[in-house]
Amino acid sequence: MNPSVAVVILNFNTKYFLENFLKSVVNSSYSNFQVYVADNASTDDSVKFIIDQYPQIKLIFLEKNYGFTGGYNRALKQINSDYYILLNSDVEVKSDWIEPMVELAEKTPNIGAIQPKILDYKNPSKFEYAGASGGYIDKYGFPFCRGRIFESLEDDLNQYDDEKEIFWASGASMFVKADLYHKLGGLDEDFFAHMEEIDFCWRLHHQGYKVMICPKSVVYHVGGGTLQKSNPKKTYYNFRNGLILLIKNLPSNKLVPILFMRLLLDHIAAYRWLFQGKYGDFFAVAKAHRHFVFRLSYWFKKRDETNKEVYHSLLVYKKSIALSHYLSKINKYKELNP
Repeated sequence: MNPSVAVVILNFNTKYFLENFLKSVVNSSYSNFQVYVADNASTDDSVKFIIDQYPQIKLIFLEKNYGFTGGYNRALKQINSDYYILLNSDVEVKSDWIEPMVELAEKTPNIGAIQPKILDYKNPSKFEYAGASGGYIDKYGFPFCRGRIFESLEDDLNQYDDEKEIFWASGASMFVKADLYHKLGGLDEDFFAHMEEIDFCWRLHHQGYKVMICPKSVVYHVGGGTLQKSNPKKTYYNFRNGLILLIKNLPSNKLVPILFMRLLLDHIAAYRWLFQGKYGDFFAVAKAHRHFVFRLSYWFKKRDETNKEVYHSLLVYKKSIALSHYLSKINKYKELNP
């Protein structure tokens, strides 16, 4: 019998997306899967819609909005399956999207998580911002993807269709071994939302597990279903969580110099927004830094010294992706010098 797969969609007032995309998920062709919707105390009538239109979907009710991290942690504790797929509500899937990931997981030793190829729902010829064809980070912890560097999105010309190791898999659609999810304690709830999947994958690397891209599996992501990329609240979470990511996972001998340089680059980004008149983003970075510094001792307590030299593997870009992009005008993953 094929391994069991639980496709788990976290919902908070996303009826519009559920109406448009649940059908594709329910019609997946894999022989042994179950769809769950974990509801973060929605106030719209999305739950009623699911009950009326999709009685085969299993609902998990959470008493309040725990965010992306807390919502998934509480929901997955209630689900017994060999594999989980964490799937955003604003994702349309191909019918055969599950099979390639199961096949890759079953044949690959020490695999922890897998990401499908993520294309832009509104422009399917392009990669999508949230994960493209697999995620990486630079030496200062800034994320980028095969197919996406900052806001520069590449056309999908099958140039990144090889199965290979990546640094992080997108939380928009992440396939993960259920026992490993619980072994690592799930997603870090201090992140609440944004970059928590990078932290989770980094912890997988610390424990010797692989994260891989599976381009044979294809999904289409709208993006910005909860927070638009231009929302200062998203800026706050990305900058604050980026610092938490480093302090949790960097090796001790690299932490201070890299953290110092990261703070400097953050300031450059903030003042760039200020000069562009994007005051909300400027103050979001200031708020992120303030909250990070005020809880510095707390973040240090979250460090685990296990296998932190994984940071210096071939999965990390040894330069600054920001300087490569903005100064050297590098817009494509293949243009990077590894």
